Amino acid sequence: MEKRRSTFSILGMLITLGIVYGDIGTSPLYVMNAIINNVVTMKNAEPEYILGSVSLIFWTLMLITTIKYVMIAMKADNNNEGGIFALYALVRKRGKWLIIPALIGGSALLADGTLTPAVTVTSAIEGIKGQQFGKLVFSNNQSVILVIVTAILLTIFIIQKFGTETIGRSFGPIMLVWFSFIGIAGLFNLANDFSVLRALSPIYAIKVLFSPVNKVGIFILGSVFLATTGAEALYSDMGQVGKHNIYATWPFVYSMLMLNYLGQAAWVIANYQNQKFNTLSGINPFYEMLPSGFKIFAIIIATMAAIIASQALITGSFTLVQEAIGLKILPRLKVKFPGKVQSQLYIETINWMLCAVTIGIVWGFGTSEHMEAAYGLAITMTMLMTTLLLHQFLIMKNHRLAANIFVAIFVPLESLFFISSMIKFIHGGYVTVILTLAILAIMVIWFFGNKRRDAYMAESENVSLKDFVPQLEKLSADDSIPTYATNLVYMVNMGKDYSLKRSVIYSILDQEPKRAKVYWFITVHQTSAPYECNYTVDMLNTRNVVDVHLNLGFKKSQHVNIYIRQIINSLLKQHIIDDQTPNYSMVPNRHVGSFKFVIQNQQFQDLGAQEFMGSIDRLLIGGRLVLQNITIPPALWYGLEFSDVVEEKVPLFLGSHTDQYLTEDTVKNTLIPKKDSPTTLKK
Repeated sequence: MEKRRSTFSILGMLITLGIVYGDIGTSPLYVMNAIINNVVTMKNAEPEYILGSVSLIFWTLMLITTIKYVMIAMKADNNNEGGIFALYALVRKRGKWLIIPALIGGSALLADGTLTPAVTVTSAIEGIKGQQFGKLVFSNNQSVILVIVTAILLTIFIIQKFGTETIGRSFGPIMLVWFSFIGIAGLFNLANDFSVLRALSPIYAIKVLFSPVNKVGIFILGSVFLATTGAEALYSDMGQVGKHNIYATWPFVYSMLMLNYLGQAAWVIANYQNQKFNTLSGINPFYEMLPSGFKIFAIIIATMAAIIASQALITGSFTLVQEAIGLKILPRLKVKFPGKVQSQLYIETINWMLCAVTIGIVWGFGTSEHMEAAYGLAITMTMLMTTLLLHQFLIMKNHRLAANIFVAIFVPLESLFFISSMIKFIHGGYVTVILTLAILAIMVIWFFGNKRRDAYMAESENVSLKDFVPQLEKLSADDSIPTYATNLVYMVNMGKDYSLKRSVIYSILDQEPKRAKVYWFITVHQTSAPYECNYTVDMLNTRNVVDVHLNLGFKKSQHVNIYIRQIINSLLKQHIIDDQTPNYSMVPNRHVGSFKFVIQNQQFQDLGAQEFMGSIDRLLIGGRLVLQNITIPPALWYGLEFSDVVEEKVPLFLGSHTDQYLTEDTVKNTLIPKKDSPTTLKK
C-alpha cells in the first residue's frame, strides 16, 4: 500500500485543486444567497449592505483561511499530516487536558460535515428550477429537485466501496475549469461596476456590522462564515497533496473566489431595485448574474463541483475516523483500502451513517435556503478547538510571544463567529449540535472508559512474564503433552517490566496447558507518526519466548498476521529461533510452522455489583463494554479472519477489593478437633 506522492509539481497542483478545495470552492453557490436572505428580499439588499458583506467575506478568508490555516496551521504538520487529530497527536504530551478540545473539535467536524454534501448538491441542482433548455422545461417544484439530489447523493455513497482513484484523476481538471469559470463570470459582472472593489477595504466590513441597513446586526457573520467552512478540510487534506502544493494553489483559488463574490455583489447592486427581482426572496445571484446561454453549462459544472466537494467530505470523514481509531478515541471499525494508495480508504459503517443523515437532512430541510440557515454552527467550535491546540504547538516550538498574540487574535474572532452562528440553532442548527453531542458522547465513553478500565486493572490483575519464562520453556519441551500449535500468538498489552494480564498466563498454564514450539506475545502501539511501521523483539534470553512490540502509525493497517510472518522469517534467517520446517507442506521450501492466534475478549460479569466503583467509572467502563460488543471483533480488526483464531472470554476483575458490608456473625467448628489443638477458633 503506497502513500500518495505529495511532492511539489504542476501535476501536484492540479491534484490539489481536485482534492483540497471542494468545500470552500463551492461556497459561492450559497453564501451570497444566505446574505440576501438575512434582509428577506432583494430590495432590502442596499449597496452599503452588499459592499460590507463582501468586505466581511474578503477579510474572513484573509484572516481565518489564509493567515490561520495556510500560513500558520500548515506549519503544524505531523510527519506531513494535518487535521485536528494529527495536531492533537503532535501536542498531547503538553497536557492531558488537550484531549478535550481534540474531542470537541473532531466530533463537531464530523457532525457539521453531514450538511456539506446536502447544501452543495442542492444549491447546484436548484439552478434548473424554471429553466428551459431547448424543448426541455423544468418546473419550480422543489420535490423534483429533492429526488434528483437524492439520486446523486446515493450514487456518490454507493461508489465509495469500489474506490475513487480513477474518478479522482478527473477532479483536478474539473475544479480548474470550475474556478476559472466562476472567476471569469465574476469578472464579467465586475466590469460593469469596478467601484465594488471598494469592498476590499476593511472599513466597509466594520461599518456594516453597525449599519441600520444590516437588519441582523452581528448575526450577519453567521452567513459570512459559510465562505470559509472548508478551511479546516484544507488543513486536514494537507497530507494527501503536500503543503507546498497548497501554498502554490491557494492564491489562485482565493482570487477566483473573490472575483465571483465581487461579481455577484456588482449584479445585486445593479438589480436590487429591479422590479423583476426586488420583491422576491430565495434569489441566487450566482445563477442570475450569468447570461442565459451559459446557465446550462453553469448548472452542469456546478453539480460536478458539488459532487467533488461531497466526495472530498466523505473521504475526509473516513480519514478523520481512522485517525480517531488509531488514537483510541473511537471504537474499532473495519477499514478497507479499495485503491492502491493509503489515502483511498473506505469505512462501511461511517459511509452508510453519513448517507442516512445527509439524505435525511435533504428531505428534512427541503431547500438549500433552509440548509444554509443551519450550516456552519458546529464548525465554528472545531475552529476554536484547533486554535487552542495551535497555541500549544507554537509554545512547544518556543514561540511563546507569537502563541499568545495568535490566541489573543483568533479566540475572540472565532468566538464572535460562534456567537453570531448561535442564531442558527433555532433554524436547524440543533441538528448538527445533537449529532455533535452524540459523537462526542461516544468519544468520551471510549477514550475515558479505556483509561478508567486500565487504571482499575493495573491494581492487581497484572503479572510479570519473566516470572513464568521457566515454566513456558519446560512446557514447550514436555513431550507428554500434545502440541497445541507450532507458534502460539497472544495479542497483549505488555507494560513495563514485562507486565501483562494474569488471564494470559492462566490461559497457557492453568486451563489445559497449551504446548507450543514458540510463544509469541504481541503488543501493538499506536504512534503519533501517521505512517510509522517498525518493531522490536525481546527473546527474554530464550529461543522460544518472544516479546514483540509493533509500532504502527495511526494511519497504518492493523493486519498483524502480515507483520508477524515477516518477523518470524527474519528471526529464522538470523537463527535466533529454531527451524520450523514442517514435515508435510504443498508450499516448497517452507520453513515456518503453523500459527494459532489467541485473543482474549474480557467481559464484566456484573458491573453493577462493583460497589467500590464510582457511578462515573461504572458509566464509562460499562458504556465502553457496550461499544466493544457492537463494533468490529478483535479478530477482524487485526486482519485475522482467515487465520486460526481462538477467542477466549475471560472475566475482567476490576481490582481485588473487599466488600465493606460483609461482616462475621459467628464461626462454628464442625470438625472433631485433635487433642493437641484448641477447641475454639480464635480471630
